[in-house]
Amino acid sequence: MNVVQIPNGQLVQNCYLVVDEAAQVGAIIDPGEDVDLIMRQVAAARMTPLAIWITHAHVDHVLGTGKIRERIGNPSLPIALHPADRLLYDHIVEQALAFGMQADRLPPPDRDFVPGEVLELGSLAFQVRWTPGHSPGSVSLAGHGVVFTGDVLFQGSIGRTDLFGGDYDTLMRSIERELLALPDDTIVYSGHGPETTIGRERRHNPFLTGAARPV
Repeated sequence: MNVVQIPNGQLVQNCYLVVDEAAQVGAIIDPGEDVDLIMRQVAAARMTPLAIWITHAHVDHVLGTGKIRERIGNPSLPIALHPADRLLYDHIVEQALAFGMQADRLPPPDRDFVPGEVLELGSLAFQVRWTPGHSPGSVSLAGHGVVFTGDVLFQGSIGRTDLFGGDYDTLMRSIERELLALPDDTIVYSGHGPETTIGRERRHNPFLTGAARPV
């Protein structure tokens, strides 16, 4: 398995490619603003995209969704999103305006993420873990010793909860139930910033040790 991290856009969001190198197929996770950069990385990875997986529908994580599917040239490339974030997704134009950005309407998702389901990608498999709190429909995708957490958990921090649908207590329960249950050596690929591990965050993240709480 190859994981390609692609920091991009005004908010320096991490798009990811997860690739089954033997089968040369993969998924695009959270297609952000810089479509040209993402497409160059898709070409460099020598992969055929089989899916677009969206951890949550905040503007910086979905801006490139429609354009990337167009550039790939596969109008049936499935877009997956948890239904609780559909309201955010459908209001991408209004979200963008709130951040001083511009956006076009996005193609509707083709399938709903179901908590606990397993997503197959060539020989790879990832479990959908519902981790609300940053947004109502945030999911984390876990498998093969890694977890893609969107904006739920970061190195040394957690997702903000002051946006629509955010809730601090819900977020902390999600982290405790769905992420801290993973092995300590699980690599965490977050929606912003560098990778970390579950063990490192368990021991040192001030929000998880009780040393900090949002104001």
